[in-house]
Order: sequence, then C-alpha cells, then structure tokens
Amino acid sequence: MTSSGLSRRKILQLSGISTLGALAGCASPLPGTDDGGGRAVTPRPTVTADPDTSVSLTATSGTIRPASDTSTTTWLYDGQYPGPELRVQEGDVLSVELANDLQEETTIHWHGIPVANPVDGVPNVTQEPVASGDTFTYKFRAEPAGTYFYHSHVGLQLDRGLLGPLIVEERDPHVEYDREYVVVLDDYLSREPRLPSDGGMGGGGMGGMMGDVRPPYEGLLINGKLPENPPTFDVTEGDRVRFRFVNASSATVFGVRIAGHEMSVTHADGQPVEPVGADSFVFGAGERYDVVVEATNPGRWFVQANALDGNEPPARAVVEYESTDGSITPQPPSSSSNRLQYGDLRARSSLEGVSGDPDRTFDLTLSRGRNQSYTWTIDGQAYPDADPLQIRPGEHVRIRMTNQSPVVHPMHLHGHFFQVGNAIKDTVIVPGHRGQVTLDFHADNPDRWLFHCHNLYHLDAGMARVVEYVE
Repeated sequence: MTSSGLSRRKILQLSGISTLGALAGCASPLPGTDDGGGRAVTPRPTVTADPDTSVSLTATSGTIRPASDTSTTTWLYDGQYPGPELRVQEGDVLSVELANDLQEETTIHWHGIPVANPVDGVPNVTQEPVASGDTFTYKFRAEPAGTYFYHSHVGLQLDRGLLGPLIVEERDPHVEYDREYVVVLDDYLSREPRLPSDGGMGGGGMGGMMGDVRPPYEGLLINGKLPENPPTFDVTEGDRVRFRFVNASSATVFGVRIAGHEMSVTHADGQPVEPVGADSFVFGAGERYDVVVEATNPGRWFVQANALDGNEPPARAVVEYESTDGSITPQPPSSSSNRLQYGDLRARSSLEGVSGDPDRTFDLTLSRGRNQSYTWTIDGQAYPDADPLQIRPGEHVRIRMTNQSPVVHPMHLHGHFFQVGNAIKDTVIVPGHRGQVTLDFHADNPDRWLFHCHNLYHLDAGMARVVEYVE
C-alpha cells in the first residue's frame, strides 16, 4: 500500500462497509419547539463521591527506547511509554490528578467512556487547558466496563507519546479466560510532529488537492517496542488468553493477525459482542478489539500488525508457550482467509433510544479543503470555524457520512456510544472514494461534545464539529 491511504475496494473488504446510497448533502433543520423531538434526559453528573482509586499522572519530557539501539526524547506520562496502565472495577470512582510539567498546556481525554462533560478533556470545548506548571483532577465513575485508553487532546501531543491504556473490568464477563494481555499499537515518530503545511511531513502519498501524506514514521510499535525488540506474551498450553487490542496511533490503520491461532472477537470498542471467529481484523486510530485465543498450538508465534496505509515494517510481538525452547524462531502469520467485518459484529445488548426512525438526521461530507493549505473539512467547514451540529435532549440522532476523499477517516464521537449496523461503538472507519457510513445515537448526555476524525493530523487540520445540545 502507498502512504496515500487505502483503496476504496480494499477498505470496503476490510471493514465490511458498503455504500449506502446517494449523498444527500444537507442536514435536517435546526431544533425548534414544535418539531416533536426532544425529551427529558439527565446528563452524566459530576462525581462528588470519594474515589475508589486515586492516581497521579505527570506529563513530562523523557526518553524512550523502542529498540536496544534506538532512543528518542519525547513527552510521556510518568516517564513511561505507553503511559501507566490504569485498571479499575466497573462502577468504581476513579480520580486522576494530572500534573503538567511540560512547557505547553495539555489535557487528558478518556477515549470511549461517556464521562461528565467537565472531565472529557477537550480544550476550549469541555475544559480550559491545563497550563504549564498547573494541575487538574479528573474524577469520574468508570462505566461501562471495557477496553479504553487515555491521551492528550491538545494539538499533536498524542503523537509525542502522551497515551496509555485504561481498563474497566467487568464484574461478570460474558467470556471465560485464564490470562490477559493489553496490546497497545502505535506509530513511532522520532521528531516533533508538525502538519504538512508546517513542513512537517515528508514524501510519499498521493499529494494534490484530495490526497494525503503520513508523517515520516520510523516504525510501528506494540507496547512501545519496535519489531526488532518485540514484547513477549507467555502462555500455557490449554489457556484461554484474552488480548485487549488498542489502536492508540495518530495516523495508522492496522491489520492484525496472530500466527497459528484463530481469534474469537468478544468486544468492539470495549462493548461486548457475541463471540465471532476471525483470523484477522482491521482497525483505525481510536478503535479497540478484544479477542480470546485458545492456546492449543505450542511454539513461538508472531502477533503481527501491518500498517495498511503505510509501508513501515509490521509491528510484532511474540506469543511464547512455556514449554517451548525460547531460541526457536517465531513463526509469521499466514495470509488471512477469514477477516472480521463490521457486519459480523452483534452487540450483546441493544443501545437504548435508537429504534425506529430518527428524530434528526445529518448528512455530512468528509473531504479535503479546496485551497492549497493542508485542511480537512466536514461539509466544507474546518474546525474551529465550523457550525455546531445542534440537537435536542432525548432525540434519536442519525449521522450519515460520505467520504469524498481517497483516504480513510476513523470518526469518533465524545460523550456517547453509537450504533453501526448491529454493533455498539464509539469510533468507526469511513472508507475513502465515496464510502458511506451511518451511525445512530441517543442524545442522552446534554452539553457540548466533539465529533471528529481520530487521525490526529486530519483533526488538527479541521475535521471536527461540536455536537451541541439546545432546548
């Protein structure tokens, strides 16, 4: 693949999305008082209870060593990359005090969890940025259970390394497993991130008005390690092993395989689905999948994640059976014959408030800006100079997106889950070349929330809107 993005045919095959009809090109009228929509709902409250778990995180400069002969000075949480794993029980109150030791302002966003608005971490939308030398305490009730992650939501700071996994454990899992590993995928940038208009990205890509370029990544990472220094996941024959995969990258669509083993996909974006077998899956920046693997094939096997929109060598980890000689060369995965599709996902529970016809529909066009600067737009408008998407509390809201560019856009909605097909998610890939996706959500968390592309560079170049509740 070139760094310009996936072909339409390729990404449609990978994600199982098909086009849904002609572009409508408009949104429904702004909310009024006589359109029949709008019902009383209560936003997620600010938590005042004492925390069950209290954590301190410091954003600071530090050095990472993704391989024995490679090091880079970057920005980290508590000097770790990825940042410390935060793990709590479902329903517990989590308190995180962020100390900003950077020379720039920063925030933390809790990706995927519909927290109370003041602790969602979007600068100048849900909170004021945390100034250099200041602290800010995020406190929220960790629910529902799931695989999430946290990261800075200021500028391009995510691509410096300000990220870490957040695991909210189920009290009663719907699948059995004996051990568990969190697998954080990322793209490795060894220099300060910059937009192409700032001279920051080099070479490759289609270029031109509609194309794109990726940053000059030097490699792909699993749990902070390059493929020449892969992490090892120890297993025992007969184990059922749960892997929580997190795409914490800034600009990479990954295709994931585990050599020698079939995966049973059990969760999408942290939410339980009916287990479905697959030998590979594809996910965009911000998406997460949990899988369970039965350890019935002793040996050493690669977990491999290829960049489908780049040409870097694949990220790798090693599944190693305890009974196996550690000097044996790990086996690579074979070609995929049973790739997970969005249409394969069946949520274990329904999303309330989205049955029947929607109360409000937005038809949105995702595209590259029409001038020579590096700009990405929704309906021709670039954030922050973009009109909000106005909705009323209690409405069933439908967003239909058509991607007029040739590159993939993983779209993420803050403060809510949404339904795509029969899956409940918070981030979804919209394929290029007029690929279309429809999502439905219940307007049950009144306030102002960001809806945006989770490719960090597309977001920073304008591909975002504020979803704004009005009475």
